[in-house]
Amino acid sequence: MILKNKPVLIRWILILASFAIVSGILWNTYIFFQEFKQEERAKMEIFALAVSEISQGTANDNDNITLNLEVMSSNTSNPRISVTTEGIMDAQNMDEEKIKDSLYLKRKIKQFAKENEPINISYFDEQLNRKVRLGTLYYGNSPALNKLKYYPLALLLIIVLFAAVAYFFFSASKASEQNKLWAGMAKETAHQIGTPLSSLVGWTEILKTENVDPDYIKEIEKDIDRLQTITERFSKIGSIPTLQRLDIVQETKDSYDYLLTRTSKLVSFTFEAPETPIYSEINAQLYSWTIENMVKNAIDAMKGKGDLKLQITSTDSFVKILITDNGKGIPKRNFKKVFQPGFTSKKRGWGLGLSLAKRIVENYHNGKIKVLKSELGKGTTMQISLKTVV
Repeated sequence: MILKNKPVLIRWILILASFAIVSGILWNTYIFFQEFKQEERAKMEIFALAVSEISQGTANDNDNITLNLEVMSSNTSNPRISVTTEGIMDAQNMDEEKIKDSLYLKRKIKQFAKENEPINISYFDEQLNRKVRLGTLYYGNSPALNKLKYYPLALLLIIVLFAAVAYFFFSASKASEQNKLWAGMAKETAHQIGTPLSSLVGWTEILKTENVDPDYIKEIEKDIDRLQTITERFSKIGSIPTLQRLDIVQETKDSYDYLLTRTSKLVSFTFEAPETPIYSEINAQLYSWTIENMVKNAIDAMKGKGDLKLQITSTDSFVKILITDNGKGIPKRNFKKVFQPGFTSKKRGWGLGLSLAKRIVENYHNGKIKVLKSELGKGTTMQISLKTVV
């Protein structure tokens, strides 16, 4: 039991370890950001102190004046605006052209006040025995701090991208393995069908020597031919099919005739097509398989009773095969979903018929297949489009 769940356990360990590492990086980044922010505030407080000492005239000696001026001019990274009690604004470390606009400065003051708490510029007046306010210092984050602020977002984006790449890689690998498995099963099925099929051919020859109604033997031979066609279809799965220049009208008619005799009389078939041939590059077995899947899907939609119409039309470059039923219809939101593997509205079934048809038409024949129109309770028209050849 433990060995059986080992891959799942390892997967969860990796997920939790990755989460812990990412959380640790983000937390340390946050701590570093806050420390950096505190250091910048300390520098701004020193700057405000230097401004207040020079403004009040307490720094009488040249050394203190020089030191305060040095402090005021040393910080060139943080944008700042000093506003006096009279409303005079002085901006530094900002665009020299923009700071001439008073409205721009007022907008920046609001922005800086949101980023950092403003610092009062004041000094203690011994004669008045109280603090005298000179103004307010508004300052913004330095460019380095702004970059650091977005670092966690960039890190998360990189992690999401790597996770997406890994997910699609493993999904593609898994899908490839599944395709190989299905192809192997299909080829094995074709191999297994071959043995009893050969026996049926032999028994048919024996029946011909007996007094058996030739019509019965003819129908049996049709079914044997169909089994041989099915065997060829399954044997071709996983390999690139050979395309031939064939008449779409005749190929569709052959599939139609076969289905007509083996479908309930409760289904009324109609076939409309031009009398002249329409040629396209197709694989006869796979094309027939597609038509059968589409027709059977339409019959299921009608619950085995209704009107089904096959119609072929052509333009200069394309031939269109339309399959119309008067079944339950398809909701518009499911027009594309019906071609997804596993999607089915039936209680029984794997939902592979239309998915297989889409793969045959689009991947192997470079055509298009879609729900042309559908109305709930009235029916559906499916369309196959293939390129014509001369």
